[in-house]
Amino acid sequence: MRKRGITTGLLAAALTLGAVVPAAAAERTVPVQVDGAVLDTVNYLDSGVTYVPLRALLDAFGGWEVRWDSETKAAVAVAGTTRLSADPTADTITVNGHTYNGNVSVRSGRTYVPLRLAATVCGAGVVWDRVLGGAAVTSPDAAYDAEDLYWLSRIISAESQGEPLEGQIAVGNVVLNRVDSAEFPNSIREVVFDAKDGVQFEPVSNGTVYNDPTDSAVKAAKMVLDGAETVGSCLYFYAPALSKGLWVNANRNYFTTIGCHRFYL
Repeated sequence: MRKRGITTGLLAAALTLGAVVPAAAAERTVPVQVDGAVLDTVNYLDSGVTYVPLRALLDAFGGWEVRWDSETKAAVAVAGTTRLSADPTADTITVNGHTYNGNVSVRSGRTYVPLRLAATVCGAGVVWDRVLGGAAVTSPDAAYDAEDLYWLSRIISAESQGEPLEGQIAVGNVVLNRVDSAEFPNSIREVVFDAKDGVQFEPVSNGTVYNDPTDSAVKAAKMVLDGAETVGSCLYFYAPALSKGLWVNANRNYFTTIGCHRFYL
């Protein structure tokens, strides 16, 4: 679990890795998700840097109080003993007396800050998710990696919506077992969208993997990431009502059936 705090290494990364993605030709809007939930705000990418409203980002982290200081004409946020200010006039972000340069602006009454800089000085992690087409932010106190939770909960929801919790966990187990297997890619996102031998999961083909996950799927995903398992080392599953599973039946060993799915080692 990450703890809220500022380290020299994190601050150095914020200064040297200001861009979330390589430089883009023109400004465009992009999604930003924090701990698996997409921010309900307009975020934009300009010259390789992603910008987000400061209040929305810190509200997603939790524990921050944010206000506009009319005297200094800067946004000020406080969490415990940490004080952060974002000054659009000076283009700076200051945290507990340490100042860092970054384009800060006010748009439609909202203070926009460089995502990677603001997140990093708060102790959060940021990666660019090429499938999402935006940034995935893991908050300082998060128990799960944001990108992992985002895609695992969505593939569980799309593949096993309406199934018992045991079956939803089983689908998540197959995904993580593939991550651990030399036969498959080594991240949850890459496993979900693996197309080396054809698309592996039907929801990727029909687009339902992009739908918001059910609450039970999010719960199942967290349980799987915490180590819950119901199908051992199974790497495959299929629903007989939707597929004959000819290759799986001929090449893999049957393990068990949960709900509408048959699972194979």
